[in-house]
Amino acid sequence: MKKKYTISVFTEDMVGLLNRVTIVFTRRKINIESIAASDSEVKDIHRYTIVVTETEETVKKVTLQLEKQVEVIKAVYHLDDEVIYQEIALFKVPTSILLQGGEAEYIVRSHHARVLSVETQFTVIEKTGHKDETQKLFDELQPFGILEFVRSGRVAITKPMRTLTSIVHELENA
Repeated sequence: MKKKYTISVFTEDMVGLLNRVTIVFTRRKINIESIAASDSEVKDIHRYTIVVTETEETVKKVTLQLEKQVEVIKAVYHLDDEVIYQEIALFKVPTSILLQGGEAEYIVRSHHARVLSVETQFTVIEKTGHKDETQKLFDELQPFGILEFVRSGRVAITKPMRTLTSIVHELENA
């Protein structure tokens, strides 16, 4: 049965590695729903957070294949209830719809969104949350005219208390 999984891939900082990581998914015809890359809490180790909907067997095979990449230190996967996650969305809307003080302003306030910038012609609004929350704000603002929209990939932290530092120490001692 297919479920949503968050895969964390810890790597060295190498040019072209993201391409090699995504090829592992492409060869297996697995759609990456979101991907985010960032530094980790350990110096010179980077983290890719990848979201897929697949069977556990397939995800297990992918993580093992990812770990075969020389520069990959560790790859782990988790179900949604094992991680704490967020996404960020930015909305560019006409300033005029917010100046009227009507329904559009109420929608922004009811979603606890934040105004980042007010310009003469447009206003940029930020909403953090799960994808369904940012999508709901998008759907409600769309009739007023969204000039531009972007949503980040998922960023996630695991609930189990196994840190990257402890994993690195285990690998060094092995």
